[in-house]
Amino acid sequence: QVQLVESGGGSVQPGESLRLSCAASRSVSGIKTMGWYRQAPGKEREFVAAITGGGITNYADSVKGRFTISRNSALNRVYLQMNNLKPEDTAVYYCDFITAWGKVPWGQGTQVTVSS
Repeated sequence: QVQLVESGGGSVQPGESLRLSCAASRSVSGIKTMGWYRQAPGKEREFVAAITGGGITNYADSVKGRFTISRNSALNRVYLQMNNLKPEDTAVYYCDFITAWGKVPWGQGTQVTVSS
């Protein structure tokens, strides 16, 4: 079964940046949309950003202008550049692959902590 592996998280101060990466454990065909979600302690998982195969992007209002999603379709990788991080961005971040055959199961996520 394909697994998603997220990386790039860490602990930073407000205003700093991080770049998250996500890769599938093996080649996945028919990927339509790649995206990122996050889950803060005690809260439900929420949408962060997504990008279609044609490069159309969509962002949650809370991250617009600060986060940028990109993808390398040939490598089945998706990235999330996060600038001007805020304490409210603290969460576990998960990538999301939607294929023609359905959703790839969630990975373990990567922890992002923003604190002074």
